[in-house]
Amino acid sequence: MAWLKWIGWIISMSITSLAYAQTQGSDWPTAPTLQAKSWALIDAQSEQVIVQHNATEELAPASLTKLMTLYLIFEDLKLGRLNKDERLSVSKKAWKIGGSTMFLDPRMHPKVDDLIHGIATYSGNDACIVMAEHISGSEAAFAQRMNTKAKVLGMNHSHFVNATGYPAKGHYSSALDMALLATALWRDFPEEYKVFSERDFTYDGRKQPNRNRLLWTMKGADGLKTGHTQKAGYCLVGSAERNGTRFVSAVFGTKSNRERANQSKVLLEHGFRNFVTMRPLEREIRRKIAVYGGTVEHVWLKPAHRIAVTVPKGFEKELQFHLHYQAPQHAPIQQGQIMGSIEAVLEHHKQQTVLSHVPMLAVRDVETAGWFGRQWDELRLWWKDQNKDEVQP
Repeated sequence: MAWLKWIGWIISMSITSLAYAQTQGSDWPTAPTLQAKSWALIDAQSEQVIVQHNATEELAPASLTKLMTLYLIFEDLKLGRLNKDERLSVSKKAWKIGGSTMFLDPRMHPKVDDLIHGIATYSGNDACIVMAEHISGSEAAFAQRMNTKAKVLGMNHSHFVNATGYPAKGHYSSALDMALLATALWRDFPEEYKVFSERDFTYDGRKQPNRNRLLWTMKGADGLKTGHTQKAGYCLVGSAERNGTRFVSAVFGTKSNRERANQSKVLLEHGFRNFVTMRPLEREIRRKIAVYGGTVEHVWLKPAHRIAVTVPKGFEKELQFHLHYQAPQHAPIQQGQIMGSIEAVLEHHKQQTVLSHVPMLAVRDVETAGWFGRQWDELRLWWKDQNKDEVQP
């Protein structure tokens, strides 16, 4: 069920952000120091924060804002509210916006698909306004929807005033929030995500290059978006995948176009050099617990969604999974009912580091037993001391 996956994501992100920083040991990967105001690195599959610095500082995001604009466009395509072949009107506001543009004018009627490419590749301010006005009636109304979606995605340090990233009072985001948004784009719209890897795009006879230098300079790089204003400095949200592991980086406030790419590359290479994504099979995570007062004495639990865990290379064998649940459990139990959670724990140098939590669900219904069965289970409990939480590895 989708909402259970969402719960698991929220729980995981809320408790694992500093997991790596809390683990000691000389053989633990040393985090890099970047020439930037703030940064964050996330494993897109496990959604664990690997490295961060001032990652929740609220800063001007410049054109990184357009990642949220594209998220809402992709969402409407998925919902059937938009069609890529639709032709839209260009308002005077879109025509006169200035900055990075597709050079649209009111005589044109661009397709939605062209506008998507224009935003992702050209960073077209005019394309953003055309889309915002079409979807929500006005850019201001579209910004309200951006803020609503930001809350849903756990972007707790973001507030949007416009769809472009033009400097405005009260318009801000953070490195962590942008990394979360990029991860959500990859997770929720895998086909549309491919647009971020385009090196150039041609519209109305004008060919413009993608400003993301990572696409040319880093193996496996396939996104996402650059941003720059005088206040924000040079920013970049990047992503790359190698051997089944994908990292997303966000770097805010570097001094040049070249430097934002170089610093992002340092961050992403740190991830690939030192960490690996592990994806245990469901049968490795399933656990069986006792049930009292039911028609059966045990029920199997499974994770609410597929588990991915990021661990330092060389530490793979030190990963364990610990089940936590309230005992004793009594019937009735419904299939899909949340029965507890399982922790991914790294045991190293006699220290335990919790990397993530995932809800555990009952795999079947357990009906209430008859009178004799309930009495028998009361007798079983009388012989057991189960007043505390049970914990199983």
